[in-house]
Amino acid sequence: MIEILQSLRLTLLNTGYAKLGTSWDFDNVISPFTRMYYITKGTARVYHNDNVYHLKPGYMYLIPSFTYARYICDDYHEQYYISFLEEINSGLSIYNFKNFEYEIKASEQCLYYFKRLTILNANREIKNSDPKTYDNRPTLQDFIKQNENLSTQEFLETQGILTTLLSNFITNKKLPKEINLSNSNLNQILNYINKNLHLPITIEELANTCHYSTDYFSKLFLNTYGLRPNKYIQSKRIERAQLLLLTTKDSLEEIAQKVGFENVSYFSRSFKKHTEKTPASFRKEQVNI
Repeated sequence: MIEILQSLRLTLLNTGYAKLGTSWDFDNVISPFTRMYYITKGTARVYHNDNVYHLKPGYMYLIPSFTYARYICDDYHEQYYISFLEEINSGLSIYNFKNFEYEIKASEQCLYYFKRLTILNANREIKNSDPKTYDNRPTLQDFIKQNENLSTQEFLETQGILTTLLSNFITNKKLPKEINLSNSNLNQILNYINKNLHLPITIEELANTCHYSTDYFSKLFLNTYGLRPNKYIQSKRIERAQLLLLTTKDSLEEIAQKVGFENVSYFSRSFKKHTEKTPASFRKEQVNI
């Protein structure tokens, strides 16, 4: 495991301080990078990984890369923010190897690190808080190139701060199953699935991406994650649907389309099979809790 962690690369994209109001309201955010917040004032909410996190002052928050998220601010809040790319060896993610907390009580030292990072990397703030304006590869490359403007001292200190802040979120729990480095292509497949749940996804398409035969890919996926690819995709569609039912006012037709179901009837049957509730009853029960 130490050898794996020694290959961890963290690449800063943005950092800054933001004062945000009700316009901080974004759905269907799936970023190819990690986000980290330190809240100083006010409140807001972030939905991801089947949970709702009520952002509050004095706490830090982590949103892993390629994670579907929903952001809502009903009034006002202020935050230090950091976005960065993370990678291990052949395209693997540290989120495949370690368990993370996504909300932690922050120390004064952590606040210092957030402030220090914004000083070291001046002019790296996000100009527009809408993810659609900066959540794409060409724009990300522009952010990455800005690291070349740092001195050796500034670059090394930036790397140290990013690593230290990220380490605060790691738990000592072991994952149920370690991912073999030779299967690193599968990590890219999971990212692809997360980003394209609204589209038809075939096993042939996924296998071709890895340059594997369909049979070999299916067996490898099953051995690695304990689920067949189609079942995994279906479970992710239902998870995404649950989050949309709780965090949006979208109709069942709209949600079915967003998570890749052909029609509402098929969506409802699949949802009930996984949750033992219809989408409508699930939404009603959860809203009334």
